[in-house]
Amino acid sequence: MGPQETAAAGTRRRSRQADFLHVAAELFAERGYGGTSIDDLGARLGVSGPAVYWHFASKEALLTQMLEDISDRLLAGGTRCLAEALDDHQGLRNLVRWQVRFALDHPELITVHARELAHVPPPARRRIRSAQRRYVEQWVEALGGVAPGSAPELRRAATHAAIGLINSTPYLGTELDGAAAAGLLEEMAVAALYRSVGMRPPAGATTAPERDDG
Repeated sequence: MGPQETAAAGTRRRSRQADFLHVAAELFAERGYGGTSIDDLGARLGVSGPAVYWHFASKEALLTQMLEDISDRLLAGGTRCLAEALDDHQGLRNLVRWQVRFALDHPELITVHARELAHVPPPARRRIRSAQRRYVEQWVEALGGVAPGSAPELRRAATHAAIGLINSTPYLGTELDGAAAAGLLEEMAVAALYRSVGMRPPAGATTAPERDDG
């Protein structure tokens, strides 16, 4: 097999792995990790269950890669959000917008990420939690830039609460379209973060807010 054929085979393999990860996320969100079998995964893709083993050593390995990918993607996106921001106000709003977009685009991943980590082996679980903590700290630091005198533990609690609000997307129902849901979640999360440190939310991403002493 020549270099071009080898590269094409690698591309097909990665594409097929992505198919399995996507289907697994849907099934794990619908039925839970414990309620989904290898045969269920294969059936959803129209292949035999054991075909999964061409791409993943086990169902546990598949879940592990899924959760590592989610955490790494969120962290990389957070890094990009801050790098592109003109100041901490814009950085914080960028982070909120990124989390909202991810949650609305991938509600099944949000569900699996929230409830299936216990099924991942401890070493991988530690890596995933480390990435999660670093992502949270990106928010904490941006909020600290907005309100330098605020306590880190307050900002951390507010960050977890805001991300939790955004991650309620799987339970929003279908009454709102995507744009309306995104706008609602973004404004609620931004308002909650600023109010948590005694600030009024800015009118724009880089507008300095007024201190709210009332």
